[in-house]
Amino acid sequence: MADGAHSLIGKVSGDFSVDLSNCDREPIHVLGTVQPFGFLIALTADWLVSRVSANSAEFIGLTPDQMLGQQISAIFRGDAIHSLRNRITLLRGPDAVERIFSLTLMDGGAPFDVAVHFSGSLVVIEAEPASHDEMEASSMVRSMVARLAQADGMTAFLRDGARQVRALTGFDRVMVYRFAEGGDGEVVAEALRPGIDSFFGLHYPASDIPAQARALYLRNIFRVIADVQAKPVPVVPQLDPSGAALDMSLCLTRAVSPIHIEYLCNMGVAASLSISIIVEGRLWGLFACHHYGPRLPSFAQRSAAELFGQIFSMMLESRERSETAAYEGKARQVADRLMSAVAQDHDLLSNARWLGDVIFDTIPADGVGVYIDGQMTFAGLTPDEPSFVAIVSMLNRAAASQVFTTDSLDSLLPEAAAYADRAAGLLAIPLSRRPRDYVVLFRAEQLRSVRWAGSPEKQIEYGPNGPRLTPRKSFELWSQLVRGTALPFTAAELRVAEALRTALLEVILRLSDSANEERQKAHEKQELLIAELNHRVRNILALMRGLISQTRDSAHSVEEFIGTLESRVHALARAHDQITADRWAPARLYDLIEVESAAYLAERRDRVMLTGPNVLLTPSAFTVLALVIHELLTNAAKYGALSDNGSVAIDWRVDGDGSLLIDWRESGGPAVVAPTRRGFGSTVIERSIPYDLDGRAEVSYRLSGLEAHFCIPSAHVASVLPDVTAMERAKPAPAPTPTLLRGRHVLLVEDNMIIAMDGEDALRDLGAEVVTAAAVGRAREAIAVHPFDLAVLDFNLGNETSLPIADLLAEKGVPFLFATGYGDGLDLPERFGDVTLLKKPYSGATLAQAIAPMLEQAEDGGKGGAE
Repeated sequence: MADGAHSLIGKVSGDFSVDLSNCDREPIHVLGTVQPFGFLIALTADWLVSRVSANSAEFIGLTPDQMLGQQISAIFRGDAIHSLRNRITLLRGPDAVERIFSLTLMDGGAPFDVAVHFSGSLVVIEAEPASHDEMEASSMVRSMVARLAQADGMTAFLRDGARQVRALTGFDRVMVYRFAEGGDGEVVAEALRPGIDSFFGLHYPASDIPAQARALYLRNIFRVIADVQAKPVPVVPQLDPSGAALDMSLCLTRAVSPIHIEYLCNMGVAASLSISIIVEGRLWGLFACHHYGPRLPSFAQRSAAELFGQIFSMMLESRERSETAAYEGKARQVADRLMSAVAQDHDLLSNARWLGDVIFDTIPADGVGVYIDGQMTFAGLTPDEPSFVAIVSMLNRAAASQVFTTDSLDSLLPEAAAYADRAAGLLAIPLSRRPRDYVVLFRAEQLRSVRWAGSPEKQIEYGPNGPRLTPRKSFELWSQLVRGTALPFTAAELRVAEALRTALLEVILRLSDSANEERQKAHEKQELLIAELNHRVRNILALMRGLISQTRDSAHSVEEFIGTLESRVHALARAHDQITADRWAPARLYDLIEVESAAYLAERRDRVMLTGPNVLLTPSAFTVLALVIHELLTNAAKYGALSDNGSVAIDWRVDGDGSLLIDWRESGGPAVVAPTRRGFGSTVIERSIPYDLDGRAEVSYRLSGLEAHFCIPSAHVASVLPDVTAMERAKPAPAPTPTLLRGRHVLLVEDNMIIAMDGEDALRDLGAEVVTAAAVGRAREAIAVHPFDLAVLDFNLGNETSLPIADLLAEKGVPFLFATGYGDGLDLPERFGDVTLLKKPYSGATLAQAIAPMLEQAEDGGKGGAE
């Protein structure tokens, strides 16, 4: 390839090992020789001649012995020294080189083209006979750059660059050689003389250009080898008095490593030239030029080529930045779209297919896996779940909150070789710190045929340069199938991934803040509900005590006492069901008041008189008003008209703007005195409707009886149906038939002992033989021992349900029903959709009503609800 380009791989017999470090250790910057097309003089700080190339007499007629230790003023003309000093003052930076064209160094001598630079404290002057080339370098390069600027696309830009360097230098082949991430390189553009082989697309191992050669290419961007066969000329003396060799890193005439000479000879190359392409301070690649005969472009041509190379590098950097900016601009749009979509629907974050469709627009990949809270989703080519878990475990050992990438996953997880055809490389975008969640992009292995210029694994041979590796003798095409390696993710793609990580993390943080806010609101609601529940429970307990007391005073027998009390308790339960049964669906105001009043008055419900249209309230208004009516009835039953022989009239109507107006009037009760303290119940009556429904509430404590007026805004009135002319009140359930279950064996499954005892009593009152079980296991044992005619199953048994028992009974054809406190809200499997539901608490009468149809169906040959 270029200076220092040769391969060193393998091991020779004996104790001496040959590897890449041999080439890396070769001191190519202090070879101590120059090419014979020019000569070199090194001067000390006081302008004494310190070193001279051995061929000086061929150019200026003086040997090194005649010049060493002499003042340069005794050798060169005064005006030449003046020009050299002026050029030296223009040197900026440690790697600067200045040039002078057609400078006459000695009286009566021929003119020379001269280059001058610093090497440590020494001034190094290199000269070669002037070519008298009248070419104007700046004009030539300006024209070349103008043509280059018209190139459309990167491929055309690189190709035109190679063509123009060839036109300027006249070399047989000019290649644009680009370095890859791993150090190997590829010929990405080429211009060549007709009739010679093309190297376009060839790859070269990283060892072809050792580390110290790459370092020199960054310092000295132009290098020419005029004649491979030319004998190098030594610099005299090789070492100064302190034993140091001359650092020739910036020398234009620096000779060539013997190994590289052999490398070029094996290729048939007689001359070479290279121009470094430096982008953003790194060695992007080279213009590598080959000629099949000796060739030395003129000093002016080389200067123009060097200038063109510098401008080409800047234009290439600008093009890459423009492409990157356009690419990253598109990526920002994708990130914005992703943020907007996920903010609206955070479930999209776990939708691998959707994420892939969005992200693949900017970061091409073959598949995507998403890992959130232990849940995994996949789209495209990906590993299976166990393999993905292993990958996530590996990622968790990497640095937190950083994008991670590898193009060879099996180098980190050896077991990944098994699925390299689906995921050989990955790019992981972390979404959180603890626990770590990821979006992982996968790339399958690139079964790409790499056309190496000779086998990079060629065995080492001894050559004319001693026990060192001789460069490859053959440059036949050699194909290497690279397995287990994916196309690497580029630096621009990694920047986009980081932008996506930031965007996704921002969305997640927003969602987290929103979730925290919702949790806080839920906590506040829970606190309020607990307070309300506590109040309701206390009221219910107080009401139960009152019901027991009033029922005891009016009962003439134990049986009557039990029956009346039971009916009142179930009326209270029905009132509770009315609040929750039709969840989030409009419900009738009439039903609300009817069910609530039934809890207090049973068959004497006619003491509450209802008048008004058939109004349906929205769920929110229904719940609020149910609480208000409950508190009004509670107060009326404790202290007002219903505590005596009075009555309550409840009238409602809908006004012109659709609002519901409710009037509550008590009469015939004891004299009313306004309370001296506002309890929770009074607060609910007076403030619930204004606060929750933006309505109005007025309460007046008149001596004749309490009056209240409420206004429910039209927004909470769902509809007004045709008037109900005859609203019949529900009839009390018929008394249970003692013989309904005579001679039948019934299984009762109930985990609460008190409820189980009540259930046993109710079933025995119906004539049944009862076996009770508190858990699924005990119920299985009972079924295995006893033949049952019927079963009553509590659905929720603590940590389990009675569904397994239901399945077993269905297999045996035994009819059953579910007893539940969930009411109609119980979510049963479809196979039990027709099973009878018995709401708790249940009485013997309601139990008989539920069982009777089941028995009739069983007698007709059916299987009850277990179909």
